[in-house]
Amino acid sequence: MGFKTGIVGLPNVGKSTLFNALTRTAAAQAANFPFCTIEPNVGEVAVPDPRLENLAAIAKSKQIIPTRMTFVDIAGLVKGASKGEGLGNQFLANIRECDAIAHVLRCFEDGDVTHVDGRVDPVEDARTIETELMLADMESVEKRLQNLGRKVRGGDREAVQQERLLRAALAALEDGRPARTVAVDDEDARAWSMLQLLTAKPVLYVCNVAEQDAAAGNALSEAVAQMAAGEGAAAVVISARIEEEIAQLDPDEAGLFLSELGLEEAGLDRLIRVGHNLLGLQTYFTVGPKEARAWTIHKGDRAPKAAGVIHGDFERGFIRAETIAYDDFIACGGEQGAREAGRMRVEGKNYVVQDGDVLHFLFNA
Repeated sequence: MGFKTGIVGLPNVGKSTLFNALTRTAAAQAANFPFCTIEPNVGEVAVPDPRLENLAAIAKSKQIIPTRMTFVDIAGLVKGASKGEGLGNQFLANIRECDAIAHVLRCFEDGDVTHVDGRVDPVEDARTIETELMLADMESVEKRLQNLGRKVRGGDREAVQQERLLRAALAALEDGRPARTVAVDDEDARAWSMLQLLTAKPVLYVCNVAEQDAAAGNALSEAVAQMAAGEGAAAVVISARIEEEIAQLDPDEAGLFLSELGLEEAGLDRLIRVGHNLLGLQTYFTVGPKEARAWTIHKGDRAPKAAGVIHGDFERGFIRAETIAYDDFIACGGEQGAREAGRMRVEGKNYVVQDGDVLHFLFNA
């Protein structure tokens, strides 16, 4: 199960610098001019989870396989992107393919790095991007409503549902609100997601600050945090320059470097953790002598669906799941100890998997 987060923002806010650090690559060209990133660069990063190493140590696993998250570096948007300005149509299409949006905002002053609008105002920058995405959504919704007319008049149930959802989205957009503010029932969730509206995607504001502000943030990042709280969105403070430096260090050196800066963890760890929460994700583990592996699922997923992340046959032929809570696995010294202590449970199809569960699935081929 792959989850893709698009990194967006105005030109020269640090998107490509952050992408390079996150993915430990130099695939995205970072330069001090707009549109230096023309094609979206894609990179995968391992999701840091110290629990996985603890499990592997107990089970003496030969290999550790973390779960991964995909980041897409999407070129800088500008005013008019919804109408094709600055190669906007291409970039908007790239955003549409992502599960969530990490919106990088410039929260630092630097006279050597130009701002496309000649000022540093992250809240206004956020509004600029949001407006372009809303305008693009409005155009898309209006076109779809026109095309649905005949099917709706013919009584097509799917078309009727789509029209109802599209009109709800249009009402929000015309009111100046993104589509994610629309309340959607469970029965409409799948149809709603199929609309692929840009402003329906979860948004994480990434405040890119100067190195000296990485630990506590600054007035600009605080303004973003207040904006995010008012929207029910998430925000995280990161120094892309620091992350770029950390990317070049080994783990021990990186830890010392962070300590000297007064930081408890790398920005990558915070970004992924907040991103996981934003997408409603959680992790379960499979552990054995061959490998210890992390798997990503949605919160609320039942055991068969969790099994299906490994292989479709596991879900189709699901019988039961032998389950050990992470804390029990550690406290009992592994699977055998948990079994002897009565801490291994046998769960059926209706079991809702919990974050940190260690699972072993039994299924019919």
